[in-house]
Amino acid sequence: MKRRTLIKTLGLSSLGIVSTVSSLANKKSSFISVAHITDVHIDQGNNAPERFSRCLKTIVEKHKPAFFLNGGDSIMDASYADVKRERVTSQWQIWDECIRSSIPGHEIHSCIGNHDTWWSAPSQEDAMYGKPYVVQRLNIPGRYYSFDKGNWHFIILDGNNKNISVDEEQFQWLEKDLAQLSPSTPVLVMSHYPILGTTQVLVGGGHSDSKQLKSLFYKYRQNVKICLSGHNHLSDKSFYNDVQYCCNGAMSGFWWGKGDGDSAGAGYYMETPPGYAILKLFGDGRVENQYYPHGL
Repeated sequence: MKRRTLIKTLGLSSLGIVSTVSSLANKKSSFISVAHITDVHIDQGNNAPERFSRCLKTIVEKHKPAFFLNGGDSIMDASYADVKRERVTSQWQIWDECIRSSIPGHEIHSCIGNHDTWWSAPSQEDAMYGKPYVVQRLNIPGRYYSFDKGNWHFIILDGNNKNISVDEEQFQWLEKDLAQLSPSTPVLVMSHYPILGTTQVLVGGGHSDSKQLKSLFYKYRQNVKICLSGHNHLSDKSFYNDVQYCCNGAMSGFWWGKGDGDSAGAGYYMETPPGYAILKLFGDGRVENQYYPHGL
């Protein structure tokens, strides 16, 4: 090979190497910023609408998330036996107004919480009965679903079934959804109830099918990176089989009240202040989850 040709070939090879290294570096350093709010329990009392709206605006201004994940229990409660239609519609109207006025244009991907559903409707044929009405109010595709953002895959579960679990139909869908992914596609799972972690040891409220779910996640351990939850109003991070399980407190803390008496500060439930989480989802599958007390 002539000297000029050799130099040219080596130069092109070097450019290719530099391009590959640069691409890998970008994948490692670039991330999607996502806000996780859960257990808002919105109602008119305790100035909750104004406090919630201020927090949403702060999240957008401070963290500039690409979108929001909402972990359920969006309204204070529709599930108790004495709740009437007017109270259900009032709470959802407050939720709608807070979202519309505070973060217009921002995507919110939600799951159903146990306090969101109205089981005391006059009949099961009532348009507001059960989960379908919540699906409608939250503007989500179904009681469970998945979607993609960037190179990440997001799975939203419905644990509001017998003994806090994923029903058989949903589990089969979940397994198929994971099976169709490339091994290089990182996955975030969001459920209302904790799947694994410390908080359910303290206060209960965890998935009864956690063994079945953790075994499925182990089968697809190259994909599943993090599982988010709420429900328990406590902040906890746990790792099992390299999957991070984060129970990210509650926007409402002690249900927008003063605190539980034994807590460390205003609005705390046990040792957890009211707040939200910000996640950094990196292109190479790494994930950071940081809980932020909002102090409102």
